[in-house]
This record gives sequence, structure tokens and C-alpha cells, in this order.
Amino acid sequence: MDGLTLLIADHNRVRGLFARIQEAEKSGEVTAMADLMHMIDEELTVHTDIEEKVFYPWAHRLSRDIAEVVDEGIEEHHVVKTLLDEIRDLEPGDAQWVAKVTVVIENVEHHAEEEETELFPQVRGATDADAREQLGRDLEARKATLGAPVLADKQDLTTAQLHDIASEQKIPGRSSMDHDELAATVSPPLTP
Repeated sequence: MDGLTLLIADHNRVRGLFARIQEAEKSGEVTAMADLMHMIDEELTVHTDIEEKVFYPWAHRLSRDIAEVVDEGIEEHHVVKTLLDEIRDLEPGDAQWVAKVTVVIENVEHHAEEEETELFPQVRGATDADAREQLGRDLEARKATLGAPVLADKQDLTTAQLHDIASEQKIPGRSSMDHDELAATVSPPLTP
């Protein structure tokens, strides 16, 4: 699968977690908020790793304009990593914890939007489909090395099953996704 499509899938999976943590916060469900923040932390840790170790070095050499956006992305990652470190030391649900979670959401939303509207179109224009497919394989290999779920873990699920999971996980854009996009986006279902 195209590496940029895989990165967008990560963004959408995290957006679904953001929607769920915001719902939990409105309902005052502190335990759910803490659990969701733990999942957000894990997702962002893996995502920043694969971007910094695989995608950014690959994209940085494509052009000077792309390199500038990549450099900014690295700094945005730094801000979010710092906030995540601070959140881990706070009591889930307290005012400072909630405020920092809100700032993480805002920063990540801005970062993902900038990548999707500015960086990824530039990368698509500077590369061919084969290069992006290889990028996708490299991103998936890095995820596997980190012990994170990969596309292959969910390929055997039917489109209907994937839609149900995407709905439960509040994945944005799920109604227009095909089987492979859904499989790339959803977190694997828990096995009994």
C-alpha cells in the first residue's frame, strides 16, 4: 500500500481516539479517559517513530521545499512528545491533565492537517507509485519491529467487519474507505 495512505490511516485512527476521549471527558468518565490517553500515547509514539526513522529521512531528500516542511514536522513532534511526557506524570482527569490532553489534540490535528494538505501532495508530485509502495513496505516493517499492529493483521476481516470496527472506533471518513483503507486504519479487534 502507498506509504502516504498508511500515514493518513494512522492520522485517522488517532482522530478516532481523539473523538472518543473528548466524549469520555464530556461524560466525566475518568477511567475511560485514562485508557484512551494510554492508547493515544502508544499510537503517537509509534507514528512519530516511523515518520522520524523512515518517512522523514526519505522525504527530506526529495526537494528543498519538502525538506523545510519535514524540519517543521520534526519540531512539532518534539512539542507533542514533551506534552506526552508531562501527561504521564499527572493524575488522569485533573484540570492540568485535561488541559495538556487538549493541547496535544490541537497540536496533532494541526500537524496531521499540514502533512495531508501541504507535505503529502508535494511528496506525491515528487515521487512515483512504486517509490511510495516501497515506502509503505518500509513503514510497515518498522511498525512490525516496534511490535505495533500492521495492515496484514487485519486483512482477513471482511469489509463489513472492518466498517463495524471503524464505526466503534469513530474513524472519520470510514464510509468512503475501501477494504484496504479500513484495514490500514482500524485498530485490530480484541480477541477473546
